[in-house]
Amino acid sequence: MTKPRRWALLTGAAIAVSALLAGCSGGGNASSGSSNADEIDYALPANFTPNWILPIGTAAHLNTNNGSIAQSLYEPLVAYDGSTGKIAWNKAGSVATDAAFAKDGKSVEVTLGDRHWSDGKPITSRDVEFWFNLIKANKDQWGSYSKGKAPDNWTSFTTVDDTHFTITFDKAYNADWMLANQLSHIVPLPQHAWDKTSASGSVGNADETTAGAKEVWKYLNTAAGKISDYASDDLWKTISGPYGVSAFTTAGKVTLTANKKYDGGEKPSITTVNLLPFTSADAEVNAVRSGGVDYGYINATDMDQKQSFEAKGYEVQPWTGWAITYMPYNFNNPTMGAVFKQLYARQAVQMSIDQTSLSKVVFNGTATSTYGPIPQAQESDYVSSVQKDNPYPFSTSKAKDLLTSHGWEEQGGTMVCTDPGTSDSQCGEGVDKGTKFTMNVLSQSGSTVTDNMMSAIQSSLAKTGIGFTIKTAPVSSVLSQTPTCTSDEASCDWDLSFFGTAGSWYFPAYPTGESLFQTGGSANFGSYSNKEVDQLIDATTTSTDSSAVQAYSAAVAKDLPVIWLPEPDYQISVVKKGLTGFDQDSLANFHPAQWKWSK
Repeated sequence: MTKPRRWALLTGAAIAVSALLAGCSGGGNASSGSSNADEIDYALPANFTPNWILPIGTAAHLNTNNGSIAQSLYEPLVAYDGSTGKIAWNKAGSVATDAAFAKDGKSVEVTLGDRHWSDGKPITSRDVEFWFNLIKANKDQWGSYSKGKAPDNWTSFTTVDDTHFTITFDKAYNADWMLANQLSHIVPLPQHAWDKTSASGSVGNADETTAGAKEVWKYLNTAAGKISDYASDDLWKTISGPYGVSAFTTAGKVTLTANKKYDGGEKPSITTVNLLPFTSADAEVNAVRSGGVDYGYINATDMDQKQSFEAKGYEVQPWTGWAITYMPYNFNNPTMGAVFKQLYARQAVQMSIDQTSLSKVVFNGTATSTYGPIPQAQESDYVSSVQKDNPYPFSTSKAKDLLTSHGWEEQGGTMVCTDPGTSDSQCGEGVDKGTKFTMNVLSQSGSTVTDNMMSAIQSSLAKTGIGFTIKTAPVSSVLSQTPTCTSDEASCDWDLSFFGTAGSWYFPAYPTGESLFQTGGSANFGSYSNKEVDQLIDATTTSTDSSAVQAYSAAVAKDLPVIWLPEPDYQISVVKKGLTGFDQDSLANFHPAQWKWSK
């Protein structure tokens, strides 16, 4: 939650009945589905508009669907995903063939395959170094950056020859973590085609100076902002992946066409892949009912109609994810931030969330209650007993008692701080007398499931005496309107944010929290900070003992940096019978090169 690896932050399925006819934009075969073995129509999550092609994500473009599209064009150095049925290194979809770690754990030598760009130039260590230099110089703008992690922990890049290079670390690391969570970020980039600036057109700037790398970064990001040019700009024609872009509209329709020059291990079987946007999940489900998509999804509420979809030639395949779902608090909000910083207040909120009922009633049994930072939908050795056993069971009466014992009094149905101060029986540091315990959430729009969940939470919090106001916006607006901020910034007026209809964060193989919950983490939107948690997160990256991750799991489950919510299946997929060759990736990527029609 997430790539993230790839871009981990996930925006998911959304529902809005009003836009039924306008739901599917773009042309192609959206009304009747694909009619031949050379084409497939794939439904993107509702209300999602692809908006990024550069295989380097910035904070505003952290989305697994953007990442899946980019990965289809630019193959990663190490493709670490769940596309083979388990989370592992998928070497067929990687540029690297081997990663040999030094015995002291302080470096790795990587071997590249005999690979070429679509223009015939070989993919070399120089292309990896180009990525390395761009990230080093522009790390603060890189969406996957967490202070102290890549690229901070990579002290040098040394080219051995065209197909071998060594990255040296600042200390010894867990090799599995380094491979799955760090090296998997790297994407070889076509240095010969991209290492230039719009001003000079010169080549070599990114390696000569930091200023040059910043200029190249600006050039690439400026070009990536011109969505309508993706299919025509020669910049995006030099690719390494199994597909190229032949159409990419601002309305969200994307057409991928097989790269005839691709020489990797995942040669595409289907020539044309149409990625279809929908303004609502109801519109998408309507298209499924009419046979208008080959690979789509239905709502959790449609599971009782499973047989009717099967009768229309689909297989129903729930797509579970290695993810967690939550609402981040804004700890720097000038009014409510002081309340959020009180652990007892966060405990009262969490105790007012009935995850069991939400999972059963709202999600029709297709969600898993989650009580901490480690995914719980799949068995693993990483979940602590503290998290697994739910340290804050649902009880609005106990939640109310907790608040009244800390200086709050219910007035007109809402808790108000009547005893400010810092003793154990008072409201806590920074909480002024008369402060009302009311929270505003900006939530992802268009989802009936999300709307129902928010309404249920609102009702439950009201029993505790906590006000809960709901506003909705498209996910891109949610992310832009709830940024990481300081209390003196105008943009810091938000309390809670929700963008996780299909899961808020999808993890790489090792579910560590450096991006989410470490001080200054790239996806730590609410500015949560806890020195003990920081130390535990650091330990998870260096220790091979699973108890390090369990200690982190227990601490974060107890400290409540966010409001934990049920983790839904990523989607309930409906797949045309005869479409085979793939496992649904629990990291929420899609891999069109693996799809094929059986004869």
